[in-house]
Amino acid sequence: MAAPLLIADVPWLLYRSFFALPKSIADAEGRPVNALLGTVNAILSLIDSRLPARGVRGVVACLGAEQADYRVRLYPPYHAHREEMPAELRVQWQKAPALLESLGWTVGDSEDLEADDVMFSFARVEEEAGGDALLVTGDRDLYGAVSQHVAVADLGKGSEDAEIGPAQVRERYGVPPELVPDFIALRGDPSDGLPGAPGIGAKTAAQLLRRYGSLEEVLEVARSLAATEALAKRAVRGQEGDMRPRAAVALRENEALVRSFKEIATLQRIDVRRPPDGPTDFASGARVAREMGMRRLGDRLEQLASAASPS
Repeated sequence: MAAPLLIADVPWLLYRSFFALPKSIADAEGRPVNALLGTVNAILSLIDSRLPARGVRGVVACLGAEQADYRVRLYPPYHAHREEMPAELRVQWQKAPALLESLGWTVGDSEDLEADDVMFSFARVEEEAGGDALLVTGDRDLYGAVSQHVAVADLGKGSEDAEIGPAQVRERYGVPPELVPDFIALRGDPSDGLPGAPGIGAKTAAQLLRRYGSLEEVLEVARSLAATEALAKRAVRGQEGDMRPRAAVALRENEALVRSFKEIATLQRIDVRRPPDGPTDFASGARVAREMGMRRLGDRLEQLASAASPS
């Protein structure tokens, strides 16, 4: 199989590393570098332990806005529950692009859209060029990007070498990747502050989408059933996913809101170029890591540089 393009969710990796690793991991002046260290080590470890046979044709490290303005306009509570970024993390966030670029990795960014959208854009460009992409993220919104040529790395315990493809998305959500935004609109997404349709959980959302085919079809059925009080008291039963009267009323009353949730959950494309093939520049990364006060990371990268050099 061809080597995939590895596309990393840098905000997710930075946050995960910052809260998982001790702040005592610091530079010579005592400033934490735990998020930077954890982010680079996570990508290196993935390449080393999960993709030794295939390798990677390159790495794209993606950043973006904390929240896209258009999503906040659609639903003001979007991301409102999230706490402000800690100052010690923000300092590392600002240094991340220079460190990642020093490793020869492409850094993708957007002032207007989020890292998810940037990742989606690179994945689609890679797929359209005939390549494969592997997404490194914990954000399930990106299940909507999965296809026969785009997978999400399963970073869960005991999931070494596992990738989430179309079959795994169906198994986890009960719907194919192209219906993930419809599913999120109905079920909601607590990590983004989206409540979904009242009274509709994951099981019901998946059943409705399998039964009727899309969010628009679900809403059309809800309108017809909730048109009058008499119709709202009955629903055609007999098949899994047939709509219950209570769900029909809830969807009819929240139709515009649910549509806005789908628009929020739909990944957006930006104009990006397909990155060229390129190995990791371990030597350059080692130098910059040491300049940023990460001696051990510098040592690891130097060893990798030596191992990669022709004898």
